[in-house]
Amino acid sequence: MRMLLAEDDPMIGRGLQQGLRKNGFTVDWVRDGNSALLAMETTTYALLLLDLGLPEQDGMNVLRTMRLRDETLPAIIITARDALSDRLAGLYSGADDYLIKPFALEELIARIHAVSRRRAGRALTELRAGPMRLDPMRHLLWLRDKPANVSAKEFALLHLLMREPGVVLSREQLEDRLYGWDKEVGSNTVEVHIYNLRKKLGATVIRTVRGVGYRIGEDA
Repeated sequence: MRMLLAEDDPMIGRGLQQGLRKNGFTVDWVRDGNSALLAMETTTYALLLLDLGLPEQDGMNVLRTMRLRDETLPAIIITARDALSDRLAGLYSGADDYLIKPFALEELIARIHAVSRRRAGRALTELRAGPMRLDPMRHLLWLRDKPANVSAKEFALLHLLMREPGVVLSREQLEDRLYGWDKEVGSNTVEVHIYNLRKKLGATVIRTVRGVGYRIGEDA
């Protein structure tokens, strides 16, 4: 999942970006409201983490602007403002959730998954494809009901494909969602991950659609 983090505090922003990346998320980090709005115009995200006390434009104005644009991107406000009036204003302005600092990273991750499930209209926590089951919230994968050991990036890549069964994703789309602005990606990085997944899970788990990209195999 690729998300946008709008947070002006360097320590909090860096800590959240690193912590979320360790848990398999791709995080682009901006430090002011104008940059957040520009990023959403030029890049496709699955979710926005939005601080309210941003320079240039505050978070509440960013939220109202994106909703006036008919931007349906899920948004979680992360802020130290704990007054009831602030919480209500954020939710009525279009936020999907409101989390008060300081908070545990584990709680933020749980809320990210909850918001994503609600927006997708799904209550299920697990994804299934053939003999595979994937639990993105607990970061667990099973093959024929036995735990499967894969790296964080391999898990994230498999999650992307299992979320859209039958859909072919190009190498460029996978790179874009697996990595962010500030990551140098080798020309064969995705292919290496797919090669490793096939070795661990089976040769047909991911199918190559020649000249187009990759999808979950029919008999995964």
